Amino acid sequence: MTINAGAMIVAAVYSGFTLYMLLILVRWFGPYLELDFYDVRLRWIARAVDPLLRGIRNFVPAVGPMDLGPLIAVLLFWIVREVAVRTIAGVS
Repeated sequence: MTINAGAMIVAAVYSGFTLYMLLILVRWFGPYLELDFYDVRLRWIARAVDPLLRGIRNFVPAVGPMDLGPLIAVLLFWIVREVAVRTIAGVS
């Protein structure tokens, strides 16, 4: 059985983007799930996601009590993931 290196790279890139999108969603729904992101065990999620969300919130205003930053971040990462995976898959 041979291992296709190109397929492994595509799978790793796809999985990395998907994991980051899940972290964004956990950060977004965290207050509703009563997750404490100041806790030592969960602080890394906020450190990984907050710089991106702060950048998006500078450009997109809040709509009432709704914060659209995480939603826009997930959509952007979804598009970037698809472009990156298709580009890598086309190259290999």
